[in-house]
Amino acid sequence: PATLAAPSGLRRHPGAPTPRAMASADGIAAPSPAQVLEFLTICGKLKKTVRTGWKRCGVEPCESVADHSWRMGVLAMLLPPDVDRHHCIKMAIVHDLAEAVVGDITPHCGVSDEEKFKREHDAMAAIRAASGDSVVGREIESLWKEYEGGETAEAKAVKDLDKFEMIVQAEEYEKETGTNLEQFFQSTQGKIKHPVMQGWERELRDSRAKRLGGGGGGGG
Repeated sequence: PATLAAPSGLRRHPGAPTPRAMASADGIAAPSPAQVLEFLTICGKLKKTVRTGWKRCGVEPCESVADHSWRMGVLAMLLPPDVDRHHCIKMAIVHDLAEAVVGDITPHCGVSDEEKFKREHDAMAAIRAASGDSVVGREIESLWKEYEGGETAEAKAVKDLDKFEMIVQAEEYEKETGTNLEQFFQSTQGKIKHPVMQGWERELRDSRAKRLGGGGGGGG
């Protein structure tokens, strides 16, 4: 089960000096070299944090949260110009960063939505502090909050990317392992709203339906 225990990268040795944020050439606060290393240590934990849904379904080995976030970032490069692609790329990269601290909490973990949000909110505040409360750290926290809020066009697009990347991965695992992952296709049915991504989803579902010997899979 996920816990709120902070990773070792968030702790300092007793008596060690706390590094201050350095000033960049234009005067904007930037994290110190020590803070950069601390921040990277936290981010690195995503490479070792497996996606709970796949593990619960018996997929071994399964992808990490970092794997998922990376491909979402690449997918964001393919978004149409009705959203800010660069903003979406950054949001996709950091949208699950809190899981480096609290783990990948799913509805099957027995944690309420309110408690999940609190844990992740506190984790992002700790990650911001680990960056020296720098401009970059605040931007990362702001991107996470925007994603969680789901109100802006960019946040809505990245949430659609989150769902689409998941079912792409489900299709890949079905073909590679023979595991039935229908539940992931059912849980996302009709949930992707952006018309461009609806087209991607339709193509994926149709391809899967043909593979399984059925008709078109629909989508959107």
